[in-house]
Amino acid sequence: SQFECGKPTISPDITGFSRIVNGEEAVSGSWPWQVSLQDYTGFHFCGGSLISEYWVVTAAHCGVGSQHRVILGEFNKCTSDVQIQTLQIAITHPQWNSNTINNDITLVKLKAPASMNSRVSPICLDTSQGMFPASTMCVTTGWGLTNPFAGSTPCKLQQATLPLLSNKGCEAYWGNKISDVMICAGAAGASSCMGDSGGPLICQSGGTWYLVGIVSWGSGFCSINSPGVYGRVSKFRTWVDQTIAAN
Repeated sequence: SQFECGKPTISPDITGFSRIVNGEEAVSGSWPWQVSLQDYTGFHFCGGSLISEYWVVTAAHCGVGSQHRVILGEFNKCTSDVQIQTLQIAITHPQWNSNTINNDITLVKLKAPASMNSRVSPICLDTSQGMFPASTMCVTTGWGLTNPFAGSTPCKLQQATLPLLSNKGCEAYWGNKISDVMICAGAAGASSCMGDSGGPLICQSGGTWYLVGIVSWGSGFCSINSPGVYGRVSKFRTWVDQTIAAN
């Protein structure tokens, strides 16, 4: 289709110092793969990323089920919704472990194909281990708490710019909780807060955005001094490809 992965029709605006904790609003429509996972009342409980016409990727710990809805093209979650999709099947990684939080990834298949437009298009998947080294500046987006004490989440999509850490660097904060299926980002005055679980950590290469991480854990304190931990998408690439091919 004309909507290539990782190439937003509407350009994002990144200053380089935006922080979800302090809440920087995204440009409406500029992260067209961002989805909102909601229950039947319209309550947003997790984020996700559109990776093809039929498939969305999110975190296993979100517990997505057939009763939930996938909202595409969302910017202001307090106004009426754009594309509301029901889901056909949710497939969680067979090695998902809720104790170690390893393999925190679920694939969701939409009942009907996403209708691609300037506000709805997919993100590319990170394919290689080496494409985005430590200290690469990347972006996380979501409707997370911008103030950990507020108790309510922003209406409009927020964005934050975060540096990637090496896993060795991340172990300085989180010790042996960090495994090779995780990647860390943050601890530089920005963080992704709760409410963004399952949402994207994306990095740009050659003008194209890639999904590098899935918001997993460690950012629930909204701490700007410890890194958030994300599922490492490059490690799940084979499983994702096989699962999509088989379903």
